[in-house]
Amino acid sequence: MTIIIGADPAGEKLKNVLHHFLVELGYSVLDVSSGKDFVDTTLAIAQEVNRQEGNLGIAIDAYGVGSFMTATKIKGMIAAEVSDERSAYMTRGHNNSRIITLGSEIVGEGLAKNIVKGFVEGVYDGGRHQIRVDMLNKMC
Repeated sequence: MTIIIGADPAGEKLKNVLHHFLVELGYSVLDVSSGKDFVDTTLAIAQEVNRQEGNLGIAIDAYGVGSFMTATKIKGMIAAEVSDERSAYMTRGHNNSRIITLGSEIVGEGLAKNIVKGFVEGVYDGGRHQIRVDMLNKMC
């Protein structure tokens, strides 16, 4: 599994903090930031996430919403905009989300680290949740 991370200029500082944090936890991290708009960055993240089944993505902009809206336009991509640890963990467990989006002006560094840790350590539960995941995947 590789964690694909990226940010627009507003999320660059938080992205760097999270990149180093994930490396310290032992994860392979690929940074696809290019200093561009959140749309371009999120599309680059999604492309890399889709390269391998186990990959996960983290997109950071000022509020997390723009990256979220972009990610949900991609066929087969389930994304969640999160600002708390429980939602980050549960979106993996119940929704099989492969991308989370964060707002650098919404969450601080400590909370962002906890959110990212919950997301990457979360495991999809499958079972009864697969019905909704299939429904989401058919929407785009």
